[in-house]
Order: sequence, then structure tokens, then C-alpha cells
Amino acid sequence: MEYDKALKNRLKRMEGQIRGILGMMEAGEDCREVVTQLSAVRTAVDRTIGVVIGSNLQHCIQEELAKGNSPDKVIQEAVELLVKSR
Repeated sequence: MEYDKALKNRLKRMEGQIRGILGMMEAGEDCREVVTQLSAVRTAVDRTIGVVIGSNLQHCIQEELAKGNSPDKVIQEAVELLVKSR
């Protein structure tokens, strides 16, 4: 699967957020502010997982249909991935 520029940019933003959180910790910021930022990163990661699985699922289903196969197995694998990610 190819990952588009938008997806890579999401990860770069998260990377920047994590660097910012490290800076907050080093500066001794209030724990509530740190936890708020950590929660924002977690939400961003969860959404990115959804995008990756969704894009992959669409691609895999199209491949299975082109082969004349049922996409049921691919859908089940995607659901299992989503469940595992939580």
C-alpha cells in the first residue's frame, strides 16, 4: 500500500506534538496540561489508524472483487485490526 502525503503529514504533526510535550515536561509544566496534550496525540493516532485501515480496506476489497473473490475475509481482518488497536 502507498501512503499519501496527507497521511505522512499527520504523523509529522504528531511528532511535533510529542516534541512539544517533552519540552513541556522539561519546563516543569502542570501535569494537567501535559495530559491534555498527550490525549490529543492519542486521538490523532487513533484517527490515523482509522485512515490507514479504511484506505487499506478499500484497496483490498477492490483487489478481491477484481479476482472474483468475496471480500468477507478482508473485512474481517480490518475489523480485527481496529479492535486490536484499542
